[in-house]
Amino acid sequence: MRIQVTIVAIGLALSGCSTVGGIPRGAGPAVSQGGPAAPETIISAMDGGLIGGSVGAGLSENDRRLALQAEYRALEHTAAGKAVDWQGSRGSGAVTASQPYRVGSQDCRQYTQAVNVGGQTRNARGTACRNPDGSWTPLT
Repeated sequence: MRIQVTIVAIGLALSGCSTVGGIPRGAGPAVSQGGPAAPETIISAMDGGLIGGSVGAGLSENDRRLALQAEYRALEHTAAGKAVDWQGSRGSGAVTASQPYRVGSQDCRQYTQAVNVGGQTRNARGTACRNPDGSWTPLT
């Protein structure tokens, strides 16, 4: 069991930080609402992401979690310009990340979060950089 965990960890470490053709290695097509969820530790490391700001006002805690998971999937797995949609009980939205770029040893991406609550759409923009553990840290 320990060997399997080590092999998976090494594979993730080797694939996580390099880019091929400007898309993070291992990136596939856009992941929709039903895509894989990020582990809790990675989501909590995002420190609320864009949805934690005023763009997320009026959303339930569950909606915020769905939006934050969409942010992670857009940053980690989705090609530039492809939206990752999410649908909650009080709101919905889409996250779109731009082409990754390198800052020192980190991959970074600019991204947008469009949130619709009560028929009104709010937009937020931000930048996040990928940490060695696979989490993304929003820049302020």
